[in-house]
Amino acid sequence: MEDRNEHRPVLLDEVLEALNIQPEGFYFDGTFGRGGHAGAILERLGSEARLLAMDKDLEAISFAEKNFAHDERFEIRQGSFAMMAEWLKDAGLTGKMDGVFFDLGVSSPQLDNADRGFSFMKEGPLDMRMDTGRGQSATEWLADADEQVISDVIRDFGEERFHRRIAAAIVSKRLSEKLQTTLQLAGLIEKVVPGREKGKHPATRTFQAIRIFMNRELDDLQKGLAQAVDALKIGGRLAVISFHSLEDRRVKRFIRDKAEGKRLPLDLPVQYEKTNAELKIVGKAIRPGADEVKKNTRSRSATLRVAEKIKS
Repeated sequence: MEDRNEHRPVLLDEVLEALNIQPEGFYFDGTFGRGGHAGAILERLGSEARLLAMDKDLEAISFAEKNFAHDERFEIRQGSFAMMAEWLKDAGLTGKMDGVFFDLGVSSPQLDNADRGFSFMKEGPLDMRMDTGRGQSATEWLADADEQVISDVIRDFGEERFHRRIAAAIVSKRLSEKLQTTLQLAGLIEKVVPGREKGKHPATRTFQAIRIFMNRELDDLQKGLAQAVDALKIGGRLAVISFHSLEDRRVKRFIRDKAEGKRLPLDLPVQYEKTNAELKIVGKAIRPGADEVKKNTRSRSATLRVAEKIKS
C-alpha cells in the first residue's frame, strides 16, 4: 500500500476520539481524499464492521481502488456526500450508522498537483473542478460569466471586499486574453488588490470563492449535514472538519439548531429529553495544537465540530 501518512490527516487523533469508534460499527467517510482518516478508522474496526466512503475526485477513487480494494469491510463510490442518502437507503443502512465524517475543502494532493488548478502558487490550467469529468472549468466559466455574477461569487463565497474591482479586472482582461492559467489569474488579482493581508496572498479569497462556486460545496454541505442526521443511529456521531468561516458557520449553525430543537416558552415545564432536539453538541470546537500546525501549516485553519444523535 502507498504511504497514506505522507500527508498526515488533519486532527487525526481528535477525529478518531470524536467518532467514538465501535469495533463492529458502521461508518461513512464522505471525503476520502487519500484515505488518511479512512485507513485509521479501519485499523480500529473488527471483521463485521463496514466503512463506506465517497469522493468527487476521480484520482481519489483510483487511489482507493488501488490501496483499499483488498479490504472487504471497505467500499467507495465516486460522487458528492450529498448523495449519501441514496446509497444508504439502497444498502439498508439508513439510521444504522455509528459515525459520519466530513473533511471539507480541498485536499493536499489536489493543492500539490498544479494540473488541478486549485493553487495560486503554482502554474497550471485554471480548472478547479473536484470532478474533472463534469461541468465547466474555471477558465470556461470566467470566459462567459457576467461581471456582476463574478463579483457576487467572489463576495459571497470568498468574503473578498475588493470583489467589484477583481470582477471588473477579469472582464477587462478577457477582452484581449483568455484566462487559462492559475498564475495569470493570481497575477491579475495581485495587481488590482491594494495592500496585502499579513500571511495571506491577495488571490486567496478569490480562488476559494471560485472553487466553492464551481463545485457547489456549500450546497452539498447543507444537504450532506441533513442526510447525516438521518443516517445515524441513536448514539451515533457526526464529525466535521472545516477550513474557513463560511463552512464553519454553516456547520455550527446546523448542529446548534438540531441541538436546540423546537424553541419552547421558557416557563413551559418540559424536560430537555421531551423536546424534538435530534442532536447534542459534544464538547467545544477543536482546533489543531501548535505541534500539528508546525508540522502541517495547512492545518492551522481547521476546526472540528462534533455532535451525537439523541433522537430520531
